[in-house]
This record gives sequence, structure tokens and C-alpha cells, in this order.
Amino acid sequence: MSEIQKTIHPTLHHYGLTTANLQTMVEWYATVLGMRVVFQTSSPLGKNAPIRVSAAWVTNDDANHRIGLIAMPQLTQDAQKSTHVRLQHTAYEYDSLDQLLDTYIRLRDKDIKPILSADHGPTTSMYYADPDGNSVELFADNFGDWEESGNFMRLSAEFAAMPMGKYFDPEKMVAVRAAGATAGEIHRQAYAGELSPDQPVDPRVLM
Repeated sequence: MSEIQKTIHPTLHHYGLTTANLQTMVEWYATVLGMRVVFQTSSPLGKNAPIRVSAAWVTNDDANHRIGLIAMPQLTQDAQKSTHVRLQHTAYEYDSLDQLLDTYIRLRDKDIKPILSADHGPTTSMYYADPDGNSVELFADNFGDWEESGNFMRLSAEFAAMPMGKYFDPEKMVAVRAAGATAGEIHRQAYAGELSPDQPVDPRVLM
């Protein structure tokens, strides 16, 4: 038995974000991901803590929390974030392309729009920036099956040649769906570059 087979595989449960804008972040994650507050406090370290901190723990399922938001008012935005080592993005999976596109429309109508959208081959993905500039990917698996999409990543020469895939315009994708295209047809068009944005895409917005 290999070492990796011997390893107990835990499930990813939550992650933590620091912020100086707790309520703004709580509201954004509620709007985008349906996160609700499980518990919020202005004194997570106790009344005699040496630093001023507040916190909120939020979830969008039955877990006790999925994101821990830790707020310290002295924190500042990092103008050089893209040049520093960091968590590059987090990702959330929808059950279908329809759910992803319905979410796009709902958020678009609230003036929350993706900074970049791409059909990577295995997935159709839209990337958003939260109020602190953290990248959040919303995606749907193009195969509807992790084994199939994993095999595509491992074995496809097309994927190996361009893992980022093809950028697409979400409005064009919504339009072809409205015209009757199936999820498979939409993926084929997007991955072939037929739904590309009219303006060049700068991938550095995610870097």
C-alpha cells in the first residue's frame, strides 16, 4: 500500500479571511453564496484581549461554518497583492450549468459581475472579486461527473495545450441558452471560442 493510500483523507470544511470591513463582507457572501451568520461577536478573544478584533462565522449549508471572517480595523488593502504569495482563489460548484447561469443573472441584476469567465474544458467558471479583492470562482462541471472531468484533465491533449481554456462572454452564453442550446452545446461553443468576449481579456485580473 502506498503512502498516499495510507493517509486518512479529511474533507475540506472551512477557510478564514481577515478583513477590515466585516459587515460588507458578511453581506457580500450572503448575496453571492447564500451564506448566513451562525455567530457574530465584537470580542472573539475575550474582553481583555490585547488587540481589537471582531468576527463572524457564516455557512450556506448544515455545517457550523464554512467561512470565518476575522475583522481588525487596522488592516489595509494590499496594492501589491498580485506580487505576493497568497491564497489565489476559492471555488464553489453548482450542480448544473443552468444553476450557474441563473446565478450569473441574479448577481448581474444586483450589479455584481464576474471579472473573468472561462470554459476550462472540465468546468465552466466565472470568477468574482469580493469587497476585499479575494477571488471567488463559481463553476459547473461540464461532464457532470468528477471521474470523467478528471480523466479529461489527465488525458486530453487539448486540455494539456491550454489548461485555462477559452474565455467567454456570459451574456453570449445566456443568449444561446435562451435560444434553446443544451448545456452540452453551450460547452462545445464556449470551448471552441465561439462565445468569446468582444474585447481582449487580461488574465492578470486573477493573478
